[in-house]
Amino acid sequence: MWLLFSLLASVSFGLRGIFYHWTSQQPLSRNALLCGTFFMGALVSLTCAILIERQWNASAWIGVQMGLFSFAANASMFQGFKVGKASVVAIITALPAVLVAIGALAIWGESLDAPQLAAFLVIILGVLLVRYSNEITLRNLQGAQWGLLALAMFACNDLSSKWTQLEEAPLFATLFLMFLTGTLCFGTWRWIERRRERMPRQEAAVASHEAAAGHSSHREVERSATEGTVAPPVPWPDRRAFLVGMAIGITNAVGMVLIMTAFDLGKAGLVSAVVASNVLFVLAYTRFYVRERFTKLETTGVLTTLAGILLLKLLGG
Repeated sequence: MWLLFSLLASVSFGLRGIFYHWTSQQPLSRNALLCGTFFMGALVSLTCAILIERQWNASAWIGVQMGLFSFAANASMFQGFKVGKASVVAIITALPAVLVAIGALAIWGESLDAPQLAAFLVIILGVLLVRYSNEITLRNLQGAQWGLLALAMFACNDLSSKWTQLEEAPLFATLFLMFLTGTLCFGTWRWIERRRERMPRQEAAVASHEAAAGHSSHREVERSATEGTVAPPVPWPDRRAFLVGMAIGITNAVGMVLIMTAFDLGKAGLVSAVVASNVLFVLAYTRFYVRERFTKLETTGVLTTLAGILLLKLLGG
């Protein structure tokens, strides 16, 4: 059953990835979007906790740790995309399952037998092939440090999820604390971001006032210099980005419920590896909707990942 829940979590996170891909093309604040995503998760989790879970215990506070890890992972990943090559960051952040498997072995003695290890390696290889880019060289690793930090934080989040199941923490109460922590972190970050944005606007307003007081010849020069330029897209208001984030938050909340259930039933490394295959759904989206063609490596990666999942199924997953 763990394989079924892992695959369903992969589908849910794949849908989330598709929405993230679409919103990345829009002029919006990523922090406002993710604040809405985590807020919806907190709202859904709190509702389920009130209706379903009668008792909360101290182990639910592990959710705060999960929220901090999730925030740090997303912040590091997006910073890596900002300062470096997306392909480098994408490959590095595709490997949390490796650290999860090592961590689970070191902390709980959770080892994989030979067939499971083979299937694990096949899935990881497939995901890497999908993420691989011929643009990557040893001299072109900008953003790698942020990718490594994101990798570590994603792995810690998965290990924390496994820990909650071993401690028999209430599922929805834990998720509520996780999503609430993420909401507060991204909301605070957006608040700081908006304060920084106000300074250039104030300086621009002063400069515009001074320019208006200048000679008309100066204005003519400015008009001629700006003729033919394309106006930048109008940024989305934070309210709109927040509401879109709330819609995405439904897929994120469902995915977290499924992956934590999978961690309860299966081995952490294998669950994390199967869930990493959610990149295949994003790839399918770019192929059939965005009309991007698969490269040979991407096609090979898709087939390799599916072969690894099939191998797990044949092994009794």
